[in-house]
Amino acid sequence: MARIFITGSADGLGQLAAKALINLGHQVVLHARHAERAKQALVKVHRAQDVLTADLSSIDETKALAEKANATGAFDAVIHNAGVYQVPRNNMTADGLPLLFAVNSLAPYILTSLMYKPKRIIYLSSGMHRQGNPNLNNIAVGTQNITYSDTKLHDVILSMAVARKWEQVYANAVNPGWVPTKMGGAGAPDNLEKGFETQVWLAVSNDREATVSGHYFHHKKQVPYLPAANDAVVQERFLALCEKITGISFVER
Repeated sequence: MARIFITGSADGLGQLAAKALINLGHQVVLHARHAERAKQALVKVHRAQDVLTADLSSIDETKALAEKANATGAFDAVIHNAGVYQVPRNNMTADGLPLLFAVNSLAPYILTSLMYKPKRIIYLSSGMHRQGNPNLNNIAVGTQNITYSDTKLHDVILSMAVARKWEQVYANAVNPGWVPTKMGGAGAPDNLEKGFETQVWLAVSNDREATVSGHYFHHKKQVPYLPAANDAVVQERFLALCEKITGISFVER
């Protein structure tokens, strides 16, 4: 039995992944943005071990979430599922950052850096990451030019950096497809079940195909991704920029 922590698991793919993992006999700790959503999450996923709250748009709250998670003990797997999509580019956080960047890019970086190292880490990305800016020259405090595609590329870059630096951890990125969730919309064409089964599989399966690192998956298959994400220079620049913004260094441990 594995212990898994899933960010953004009050609804959508995170909640579906949590239910699937619990049905497989694993322990799951949920995450919700605030207390009311946490209550709702426990009603919908009543067999969850616990639910932790934090607004991932806040650097301080995300740091606190890492502390809360560590207080429960180490996890076997962490699924970085939380994300936002349809928000105005000028929607800024209290830290002066674009909401898209804070939630989709910085929060996974902060949690990866501060939480106890799990055996497996899964980062949810998107096929749209291919339109992201690999130069990273639009990352700066206060910038309004970061797109959803940029943030999903950041997730792939982070996953590849973790895979390169932490050889004992299986770190991978997943494209869940365009599925009919609240984020994807009712008209999304992809299969909803296939939207969460890959991250569940990567989190707990002992299949040879799942016990790998440094790959990008779609529907349980390794698929091509933007090559720049596997460039160590790009990875190091991304980590350095995140450290500059958050004050949190990525520890090579």
